[in-house]
Amino acid sequence: MSVFRPFLFLAATCTLLHSCFKDEPLNAECDITEATLHTSHPETWFEPLSDSTVHVLYNSHNIVFNVRHGAPLNALAPTFTLTPGATISPSNGSANDFSQGPKVYRVTSEDGAWSRDYTVSFVPRASTQRDTVEFDFENFALHESGKYYIWTEQGEDGTPLPKSWATGNPGFYFAFTLMNDPMAYPTTPLEDGLKGYGVRLETRSTGSFGTIGNRRIAAGNLFLGEFDTQYVLTETMKSTRFGIPFDRKPLRLTGYYQYQPGANYQDGAGNFYPEKTDSATVYAVFYRNHDDRGTPVVLYGDNVQTSGLIVGKAIVKGLHATKEWTPFECDFTYTGETAPDLLSSHGYSLTVVFSSSHNGDRFEGAVGSQLLIDQVRVICDKKQSQQEEQP
Repeated sequence: MSVFRPFLFLAATCTLLHSCFKDEPLNAECDITEATLHTSHPETWFEPLSDSTVHVLYNSHNIVFNVRHGAPLNALAPTFTLTPGATISPSNGSANDFSQGPKVYRVTSEDGAWSRDYTVSFVPRASTQRDTVEFDFENFALHESGKYYIWTEQGEDGTPLPKSWATGNPGFYFAFTLMNDPMAYPTTPLEDGLKGYGVRLETRSTGSFGTIGNRRIAAGNLFLGEFDTQYVLTETMKSTRFGIPFDRKPLRLTGYYQYQPGANYQDGAGNFYPEKTDSATVYAVFYRNHDDRGTPVVLYGDNVQTSGLIVGKAIVKGLHATKEWTPFECDFTYTGETAPDLLSSHGYSLTVVFSSSHNGDRFEGAVGSQLLIDQVRVICDKKQSQQEEQP
């Protein structure tokens, strides 16, 4: 789902990513890698308790702690793990009032030449009240770089969700930093969706950069989760962090699609296979987001369909080439019962995944393969909502 880029080219575009490089003798990096809120009674603020620590994406300027509704926010002292030698203002571990909204922290590199601002906020974790969760893809905007589009979702109270849809567009940006057309990226808005806007996923060539690491294509993709550019060059599969905490048991995945495969199927090494036809991928995975020791878990590109913590899957079969809006529907298959206490405490995560090339994670597919999607629904267990209504 991501693309390769030579190290020298990455260095040349460091400032565009608002991050920093190592410059001897003093460190020029100025990033937050982790944020934590240490309290004597963490249960007052967090459920689950692991929400007290936030992994900070390399390409993100926003740090969001999910807290309980009604948690006191007037005197909180988060601490931050910084790149070596960097300093932060306000000072690390100092108490601040977050009850009126986010606070901005500035990180300055050891050599003093670089700085980066982070917005830190504490947001009550939203609960899912409806039996059907609707994704219509109407909320999108250009990334702050102005190069590619991002999508967000709103909670049932109208507030933006800190984690929702992610794409491989940031990885494509690594290879084509100078590209100024956001519509030339693998994942773009579709103006004439089934109703309002939809999403267009198109497999793109990665050009000369892709030949170096045998990553010649970038599939258009969209998934619930996060994309972390820190691992694009080293551990590609870890760039895709699948899943968002979810407090209902999903039963069925539905939506509408159009699909047209590209003409020439190729593998990562550039070998073409005239006998192969590209295909689209649509699936959902529901998994426990903590292991048996209580350690937080996120699924990556190499285990999103194989992890032992997966409890349910909905893998859509029979997607075919069509120029008409065509419905898809798939029930979740479960390996066992879900635990009510884990559901209520967001102990499970859900991801929904779309890709224009079925083997795009292996950099195989056909340039020009195009998947259009709209009106996606996750239908949940009504019994859970009935239990919540009981006194």
